[in-house]
Amino acid sequence: MTTPLTLTTVRRADGSPVLEAVGEIDMSNVDAFAAAIDEGTAPGTALTVDLTAVEYLDSAGLTVLFNRAERIELISGPLLGPLLVISGLADLTSVHGLGPEAEDRRG
Repeated sequence: MTTPLTLTTVRRADGSPVLEAVGEIDMSNVDAFAAAIDEGTAPGTALTVDLTAVEYLDSAGLTVLFNRAERIELISGPLLGPLLVISGLADLTSVHGLGPEAEDRRG
């Protein structure tokens, strides 16, 4: 059974793409997540992936993000922020919304 995940690509006022993810990202839906990132990434521009409404991210989802770190920027909330820092992903790509506590950990 596939875990519920909604993926929507929107455009900011400047035309840059943002992939909004809502739900949980795990091995049951990681292919759809990867495909949405790949489809939203244009050559020479970074895709912003908004994870603020993601309640769970397993190692399969982290792998997708790691493998695309050069082409994406992330927006995170307090739930996933520490995971992105501890895993090292925040060292490979821009992560917005980490807050001061996570920023202190990045040193």
